[in-house]
Amino acid sequence: MCCVRLLAPPATALVGLFLGLLLGLSGALVPAPAHAADYSAPLSQAVADLPEAAEVRTGYDRDLFRHWVDADGDGCDTRDEVLLAEADDAPTVGSGCSISGGRWYSYYDGVSQYDASDLDIDHMVPLAEAWDSGARSWSSARREAYANDLGDYRTLVGVTAGENRSKGDQDVADWLPDQQVCRYLREWVAVKHRWGLSVDSTEKSAMTSIAAGCSDLTITVTIAS
Repeated sequence: MCCVRLLAPPATALVGLFLGLLLGLSGALVPAPAHAADYSAPLSQAVADLPEAAEVRTGYDRDLFRHWVDADGDGCDTRDEVLLAEADDAPTVGSGCSISGGRWYSYYDGVSQYDASDLDIDHMVPLAEAWDSGARSWSSARREAYANDLGDYRTLVGVTAGENRSKGDQDVADWLPDQQVCRYLREWVAVKHRWGLSVDSTEKSAMTSIAAGCSDLTITVTIAS
C-alpha cells in the first residue's frame, strides 16, 4: 500500500507560525495592552476627574447593602477575611473562623490593637455615602459586591472601633482621621473611581484643598465590573 504523502504547508503559513511563536515568546516585540478598565492619574488629577453631582439620600437603608458574606464558602466572612489579610501579627484561627490573638495597626489613630473585637471594618466610602453618590441606582447584587469588596485593599480597612464610629457616614469634608490624612484621601479617591461614584461640590472642594498639601502620588485603580 502506498505511503500517505504529507503536504508541506505554504510558505506564508510557515512565516505566520514563526511570527506567532516569536511574538508569544517575546513580550518586548508587542507590549501587552493596558487593562481597559484601569484608571491611573496623579492625586490632584484624580480628584479633578471625579464627576460632580448633588447627593441624594432618599430611600437609603443599610440593609440594602448585604454585607459580611462568606463569598467563597470557607467559613470566614468578609470581616474575617479583612482581619486576616491586614494582621501585622497573624492571629490564630479556630472553628467557625474564630479569631484570637494577632495584632493590627489602625492607621486612622496610629494605635495597634491586639483583640479583633476592638476593631471595626470601615467601608472607606461609607455605605450611606455610596448610596448618595450613585449606588442608589445599582442592582442589589452590585451593592452586595461593593459592601464586600475584597478586590481592592482600599475599600475595606480595619480600624479602631471608636474611630469608625466617630466617622459614621461622613465624607472628607466633614471627617478626617487624626493620622495619615493624605493616605486616607488617596484611598477615598481610589474607591470613588473604582466604583464610579460621584462627589458633591463641598466634598470636591475639600478634597482639592487637602490634595494641595499632599504628595501628588499616582493613584491606580481597577474599575469594578
